[in-house]
Amino acid sequence: MKVTSLIFFTALAMLANGVSAEGIKVGMITTLSGGGAGLGVDVRDGFMLAIAQSGRNDIEVVIEDDQRKPDIAVQLADKMIQSEKVDVMTGIIWSNLAMAVVPFSVAQGKFYLSPNAGPSALAGKGCHKNYFNVAWQNDNLHEAAGSYANSEGYVNSFILAPNYPAGQDALTGYKRMYSGKLAGEILTKLGQKDYAAEIAQIRASGADSVFFFLPGGMGISFLKQYANSGVDIPLMGPAFSFDQGILQAVGDAALGVVNTSQWNKDIDNPTNMAFVKTFQAKFGRLPSLYASQGFDTANLLISALETAHPDDADAFRAALEAAEFDSTRGSFAFGPNHHPIQNIYAREVIKEGDIYTNKIIGIALENHSDVYAPECSF
Repeated sequence: MKVTSLIFFTALAMLANGVSAEGIKVGMITTLSGGGAGLGVDVRDGFMLAIAQSGRNDIEVVIEDDQRKPDIAVQLADKMIQSEKVDVMTGIIWSNLAMAVVPFSVAQGKFYLSPNAGPSALAGKGCHKNYFNVAWQNDNLHEAAGSYANSEGYVNSFILAPNYPAGQDALTGYKRMYSGKLAGEILTKLGQKDYAAEIAQIRASGADSVFFFLPGGMGISFLKQYANSGVDIPLMGPAFSFDQGILQAVGDAALGVVNTSQWNKDIDNPTNMAFVKTFQAKFGRLPSLYASQGFDTANLLISALETAHPDDADAFRAALEAAEFDSTRGSFAFGPNHHPIQNIYAREVIKEGDIYTNKIIGIALENHSDVYAPECSF
């Protein structure tokens, strides 16, 4: 199967024979086609914006489309490591692809910087010293939703998510913090578009709230069908079901829904304000949390390169651990398993002019880290 390859350079021109001896090559495997393409496009655009703003001409980024298929992703990773000779890997959106690509990459001595997927299996006993997650551990935003449900007095939630690692982590995370009972629990098919049966179960369940994690096109389908169903049970979810792309497609059906995120466009710090303004000017759309994660991942990489090259693995690793960069989230720190310690916010879907977006209404979890860190030993 033919896979489209895109090579981006960080300056108008580079030496004909590639980057300098001190330069590095980054392999980005992400989703650029199919139902999840918008997520990968945002990660790519955020990452490349940071590289361009850095003014460095010694970073080459090779970008490939994984088509949301684990076998394709592994083939691309092998190509990047063996043929392209990349120093650092990044880009994976989906946790089932991360479970295939990350262990494969770090086993061959490469550094992997995740701008999104954070499966629990890679945060605990399956952690690795060369694996860093710049976004979150999968459970985190769902844990925050469970905490928010408690604060709202919900005692009988119906919960659903796709049946893949991130979906399983989502429901685990919600249940970890949520103190009420469950009216129902469903693992749906990954990529599912028809939710009539699930909505019928919700209607009959007696639930006082619904928590769902359905990223990309799945979330668009569910929200539209739920709004048209006449069921008026309050919805909650993580930001993945309420990012900028989804909101524009869903429209009024999403207004007022509370969701949880480690980032939003109204976080008040200079880096974030400049990022939102510059991203919107360059790409003609508001950034999503995926774009912010790509931007932060690139800036983490750039900050580490100020100190060491990946060829000096110990020094480069220490520079990544220090995380001396200006994040869109404000202060940024890694826990002992190389996953962030950070605030997770409750956001409400609003409309600004003709644009659907989110605003922060409070902190759901403060300086939160994942529960798997104690199981990690490098």
